[in-house]
Amino acid sequence: MTQEKVIIDAQNKSLGRLASEIAVVLQGKKRVDYDPSKDFPIFVYIKNLDKVRFTGKKFNQKLFYKHTGYIGHLKEIPLKILWQKNPLKTLKLVISRMLPKNKLRKKRLERIKILEENED
Repeated sequence: MTQEKVIIDAQNKSLGRLASEIAVVLQGKKRVDYDPSKDFPIFVYIKNLDKVRFTGKKFNQKLFYKHTGYIGHLKEIPLKILWQKNPLKTLKLVISRMLPKNKLRKKRLERIKILEENED
């Protein structure tokens, strides 16, 4: 199999719709020979990630939860703080929750990259 390179422009797309589009591409659902058990070498490059749109009050009110496993240790992290620290990591977190929970998820998430302005 040869490697595929898909470039997605994130300008004026909402975070969830962008993530679902990337999740479909990473799984290979757009291919003719799609099989859920196969891992296709599809690399997704994202342009203009800093111009993603957030609808409503989600940017200030959306919370991501993480549990450490100990009683009372449910951690809340607002979307605003996550996005300011690392937008790519936030996007990967959202996409991760849309992909099937199996051994292929980690490999697929590693194939998401940011396309810089001077690259093409």
